[in-house]
Amino acid sequence: MRVLLLSMPDSFEHTPTVAMRMPNGALASLAGSLDRHHEVAIADLVLVQSAVAPTVARLVRTFEPDIVGLSVMTFQRRTAGRLIRLIRTLTPRATIVAGGYDPSLAPEAYQSPEIAADIIVRGEGEMALREVTRALEARTPLDAVRGITYRVGDFYHTTPDRPVATLADGTLGLPDRGARVLSGYTFLGRQVDIVETSRGCTYDCAFCSIIEMRGRNFHRFTLDRVLDDIGDARTRGARTIFLVDDNITLDVPRFKRLCECIVEAGLDDVDYIVQAMTSPIAANAETLPPLMRRAGMRYVFLGIENVLGDDLVFLKASAKNALRRGGRTVGNATIDAIDALHRHGMYVVGGLIVGNPDDTPEAIEANLAFARRYVDWPYIQHPTPYPRTPMSRDFEADGLIVNRRLEEYDGTTAVVRSRHLPAYEIEYLRWRAERWMKVRHFPAALAHDPGFVIRHAGAMLGHTFRGCTWRTLVGLESSRIAFERYRALRAGERNLVPEEPDAMHDVARGPADLAPFGVG
Repeated sequence: MRVLLLSMPDSFEHTPTVAMRMPNGALASLAGSLDRHHEVAIADLVLVQSAVAPTVARLVRTFEPDIVGLSVMTFQRRTAGRLIRLIRTLTPRATIVAGGYDPSLAPEAYQSPEIAADIIVRGEGEMALREVTRALEARTPLDAVRGITYRVGDFYHTTPDRPVATLADGTLGLPDRGARVLSGYTFLGRQVDIVETSRGCTYDCAFCSIIEMRGRNFHRFTLDRVLDDIGDARTRGARTIFLVDDNITLDVPRFKRLCECIVEAGLDDVDYIVQAMTSPIAANAETLPPLMRRAGMRYVFLGIENVLGDDLVFLKASAKNALRRGGRTVGNATIDAIDALHRHGMYVVGGLIVGNPDDTPEAIEANLAFARRYVDWPYIQHPTPYPRTPMSRDFEADGLIVNRRLEEYDGTTAVVRSRHLPAYEIEYLRWRAERWMKVRHFPAALAHDPGFVIRHAGAMLGHTFRGCTWRTLVGLESSRIAFERYRALRAGERNLVPEEPDAMHDVARGPADLAPFGVG
């Protein structure tokens, strides 16, 4: 069978395509776990944001898929619905499968007339899609496939949940990066790829979708398998690799050994980006950061969440940010972790959440001031009521949700108010301060990637200061006027697929990088 796998084109404010275009690692993992006789094509539509509908039309026309799979996050749900309508126009016979966080946590939305996927995968998708493909090929019933909801006529049937994969048993194949049919994955001009070394988290942060999707657990790939995965990405040209584990620092001895293995295997000649908790970094400040740097770690995303104790309690993130000595909690680990990473030449991407229920202007400013002083690149978001998370239930009960347009649930659009501030003001305070924080990192980026930054400095600054004019920057115009322009621009960026796309419009035109199918 022919399987076309698509990721949505919508991108986060903090990951502008001018600076980074990351692949969707799940699609390559899905492709790598399908039976070898199937033909698989992967298209990350973030690479073609200006030509989504024509690109999809050309792919469908050229590849003639039997199955089209879509990986979807909550803020991409509207785009997914529009793409499904386009695909049905182009190829009514294809079976459309929706998976990812949003279909897993809100499967009922994908049964609605606006989307009406044929099959909804709940939870991890590799084994489910493998079994779905086998069943469709053999024309046998789908009721034996665990973890799916599937349509028969006008009705949907739900099978029992599928247990999470243990990973260490070797059931999942290596990602199939060779199935990608678009090119241009870059981070600051360097080819980038995604590698996963473990899955899951045992913490219960109120804002997180991970534990709602797969429960509180932690499973590891073998280190030999991880090194093979890194080696494959590197052989295919990656010079930056993002280790996308949900919580790689849950097992510090393993993480240390992974760093050593990367060095021993000679895979330390690429840059690594990694996500980490502050507490394990601080607790192992003398041993872990030097190993990370030797292995090539460059950027570390720290889940700081908030620097105020009451907000950490609301977010249920106190434990993972606790500084412990002698078996006792003695404070917040954030500053110790940042200092340790900085001492060893790594940059800190600071993940903070502002706009919590009791936040005042002073509370938000305290977090912004912390980010100005300590983090190299701010990744400041607003609490967002994603489906089924504890945070969503809390906000709903308190009547604080003011925006239900899911396409704006992107983390940097404030969709909930606090008890002291309207959502608009929360978003404005973040936006006003964050622009200047990002500019401070330009010299470091220039030193490491001078060619790229010199060529793209205008576009990078233009994105950072969207909505601003020279009048704004010199104080002749209110920053609130610029903020309104920024919001209008951001709204336009959410319409990458027309409401009712003309399926055949401009099909003859499009990117020239579909060469694997003779297009171009």
